[in-house]
Amino acid sequence: MPGHFEPLPGGGAAVALDDVEISIIRSLAVQLLELVGPGPGEDAPDDPLAELFAEGPSEPPKDPVLKRLFPDAYSDPEGTPGPKEAEEQQAHSAEFRRFTENDLRAAKRESALAVIRSLDSLTPGGDGGAVLQLSADESRQWLGALNDLRLAIGSRLEITDEDDTDLLYRLPDEDPRKPMVMAYLWLGGLQETLVSTLMP
Repeated sequence: MPGHFEPLPGGGAAVALDDVEISIIRSLAVQLLELVGPGPGEDAPDDPLAELFAEGPSEPPKDPVLKRLFPDAYSDPEGTPGPKEAEEQQAHSAEFRRFTENDLRAAKRESALAVIRSLDSLTPGGDGGAVLQLSADESRQWLGALNDLRLAIGSRLEITDEDDTDLLYRLPDEDPRKPMVMAYLWLGGLQETLVSTLMP
């Protein structure tokens, strides 16, 4: 179980984490919360129906990490569209973003909070580590948060395809990106084993 998730009988997953690993994941989840931004504050409307129909932003975020977390819904991955097609894609993306980004942000906040809460509820063992046990629902929230964390770190490392990941494996230890690379690869291993526990 150390370093990877294993399925629990009846659904869910478990992983053994040491103090350092717990601290790293928690810190990253807190940073993700700060990046995604706060939820509705005290100035939110009292009318839940009004909140339901509240519109989000229509422009993509400026921060490259947020752009990765909240990409445009309409784009042409195969090539560069002509001016008219590009304008149409931009208009469709803006419209889609207005009605979905608030909900996407709320879901990402909830997943990051679920990670923090589950880590905070752990009881350390004699060696300082602990075994984290997740229900099936908690596993899915963790999966979403791990994916978001890897997207965020990957964006900071400017990873765009598999070749970039291969280059990162060969970074010298003195490279200042090395700790972030190690976190990216470790989270990838956790994510992969957690996915396997959710497969029937």
